[in-house]
Amino acid sequence: MGKKRERHQNPEPFLTDDTNKSVSKKRNKPAKQHQSEEKLISAGMSSKILKEALIQQKEIQEETDAQNPNNIVFPEEPVTQAQVDEDDDVDNFAGFSDNHSQFGGCEEEINEDEEKLLEAFFSKDARPQRTLADVIVEKIKEKDTASSGLSAVTQPLPKLDDSIIEIYKSVGEIFKKYTSGKLPLAFKSIPAKQHWEELLYLTEPEKWSPNAMYQATRILASNMSSKKVERFYKFVLLPRIRQDIRKNKKLHFALYQALKKAVYKPAAFNKGILFPICESRTCNLREAVIIGSILQKVSIPPLHSSLALMKLAEMEYGGTTSYFIKLLVEKKYALPYRVVDAMVAHFMRFCEDSRDMPVIWHQSLLAFMQRYKHELTKDQKDELNYLVKKQRHKMVTPEILRELHNSRNRGEKEDDLMSISSPISVINKTIEEDRFDIPDVPMEED
Repeated sequence: MGKKRERHQNPEPFLTDDTNKSVSKKRNKPAKQHQSEEKLISAGMSSKILKEALIQQKEIQEETDAQNPNNIVFPEEPVTQAQVDEDDDVDNFAGFSDNHSQFGGCEEEINEDEEKLLEAFFSKDARPQRTLADVIVEKIKEKDTASSGLSAVTQPLPKLDDSIIEIYKSVGEIFKKYTSGKLPLAFKSIPAKQHWEELLYLTEPEKWSPNAMYQATRILASNMSSKKVERFYKFVLLPRIRQDIRKNKKLHFALYQALKKAVYKPAAFNKGILFPICESRTCNLREAVIIGSILQKVSIPPLHSSLALMKLAEMEYGGTTSYFIKLLVEKKYALPYRVVDAMVAHFMRFCEDSRDMPVIWHQSLLAFMQRYKHELTKDQKDELNYLVKKQRHKMVTPEILRELHNSRNRGEKEDDLMSISSPISVINKTIEEDRFDIPDVPMEED
């Protein structure tokens, strides 16, 4: 016979007395006050809280109305949870590794013949890109003019203390060699300063490292208004990006991430980066491909994209403008009729142009027809028919004509396929049933 198994009296034999004591202490821990006493707020106290909240809300509304006397409504810029989590702690930045130091991948999309053709649309008398240094020098000249009595309207620049100048110059020295880690507190306080441009100028942004430019873009885009960030994009970030692309034929990965972070403020991105580089009429195809990849990857609100398309359609054509138009059209937004009409007027401007239009121009017209052919009026389609007779491409123009002819006009609805023929209409007729006229159902014999 087998041995009988001994039963242990202690169900947990491997626990010592100390652990038993700790477990009992945890179980016997008294409940907290808010757990043991669940008391409701009295009616009088809740009314006082609501009254105080209404007073604070009224004060906030009065401050907002004072800053915006004309009651202009600006579109809200969406903030995703990923952006909130990413911007919680700036000092956790660990830097970018050397393996991802530059952004490439645009070499296959660059066609040298196409780039030479686009140069025909470059501005011959284009001015060099303005930087923050140019803006500050102009302000200093205005200050000198105002002090001499020639202009009393211009506000003179503030006189900065020598200690403040030394602090921000030292910040600039840190940013020249910055790779990762904590940022100086003096730089984090720049968004709250009234004369932030002058303080930023003292740090010499043109000499910052790429990682420092990325961190600066994160901080300023998160803590400054769209109007102020637009100036930072236009006079600091954009010149640095164009300089890096033209020097290295690529874009440093940290600068590419800074450009991606700049879309956090869509209105400032359009006015500070997209519009200036198109208005300069010196944007080459490589710059357009790199900046355009941001438009492809990042989600932009429809209202901002519609305004961007309308502005690009109305400005003077610069060759690579068609590339940005094509990217925005391919995002497939529901555009207002006003924007669609502006796009048609944009293409019709080239009806009598004697220059050979680049392939990207024909591709942008094809993308527009594929997406918005049903939003065009009959007169607009006749105009576009005349346009493609003047501006032709052996491969793209037949596709444009096919899209143009196989579309309905604006305001027309799709044909009701269910009412085309009588046999189909019979299907839509309500079936009348007689509950007494039931056919015999054969039953299986037992």
